[in-house]
Amino acid sequence: MPTIGVTQLKYGERLGDNVITKMGNTLFNKGKVLNERDIEILKAFLISSVFIDSRNGEEPEVTSEEVKPSETATVQPFQIEYQNMLILLKRVYLLANGGQPLPILDIRLGLEALIQHIDTYKVLTFSPKNRSLHDYIYHNSIMVSLTSYSLARWHGLPQKDLMQIALAGLLHDIGTAKVDSSILEKKSALTASEMDEIKQHTLIGYNILKNISGINEGVKLSSLQHHEREDGSGYPLGVKGDKIHMYAKIVAIADIYHAMTNERYYRTALSPYIVLEQLFTESFGKVDPALVQAFINKSTQISNGTLVKLSDNRVGEIIFSDRTNPTRPWVNVNGTIVNLTLERSLFIQDVIGHI
Repeated sequence: MPTIGVTQLKYGERLGDNVITKMGNTLFNKGKVLNERDIEILKAFLISSVFIDSRNGEEPEVTSEEVKPSETATVQPFQIEYQNMLILLKRVYLLANGGQPLPILDIRLGLEALIQHIDTYKVLTFSPKNRSLHDYIYHNSIMVSLTSYSLARWHGLPQKDLMQIALAGLLHDIGTAKVDSSILEKKSALTASEMDEIKQHTLIGYNILKNISGINEGVKLSSLQHHEREDGSGYPLGVKGDKIHMYAKIVAIADIYHAMTNERYYRTALSPYIVLEQLFTESFGKVDPALVQAFINKSTQISNGTLVKLSDNRVGEIIFSDRTNPTRPWVNVNGTIVNLTLERSLFIQDVIGHI
């Protein structure tokens, strides 16, 4: 049973013994077949060498313990339905651009199929596969739909509203189908006239949806009002408070979150935890504070033992979450406890998952 330096490990090699951290915790169990991510985790925990079964050049046979059918069964259908929705949404936008009727029944059925697997969707960690910047608007719409549905459930809205809120999230940006793509994909700052044209997507979207049966008024108003703000500082009409439909308030929070945590043509993605903190700050006067509180509390309910990367690139595991500071848990980095509540200059850059 050879001992191999972690820097010399290759994908597919099988551990010949448990890997123990400096704190005495089991990082990986004997028999685990290593992949690229596993090797990065070993490096992050400063493991210098490990025992492996053999090194004969053959890829070890994967045992039943290493394949988890239950996980595959839950993840795969969600990904399939997500891709189906992506394809459908591209067709919907083409129809909207051409002034053709939207296939609302197809949209609803596709969304229902996707939401059947909503428990697989984790707001802070989900990332679409094979995503391109050119498809940003479609991915954003699907994620806003899923997040809006989740937030509505977390806030305790009636069951009858949930699918309509999901539709509101999915179609909130439908007006951009008629906005010049060169403006939407511009890499530099927009001019005042370009910004004015962008803002028109709210009015355009409402006009596309206003005469469609099968969706309620909240869905239609969400396309119009998702950029309105509680203090009246939003657009297009500058309405405030209770003049903004509840659906639009929910969609607005989901839209802000995903717009900031996903890469855009003109800027890079921000850490989900930083965005949540900014949302909390924004909630005073801009967006509904009760909805923001529900969003932060529920989305950050990540169990102890979750591996995260800090803003200084160190990797550690969450060992304690203070619910009064949900975005700033305690993180164990190679035996050093980093209390993010106190160390305000640091934040969680990325959630890697369970070790």
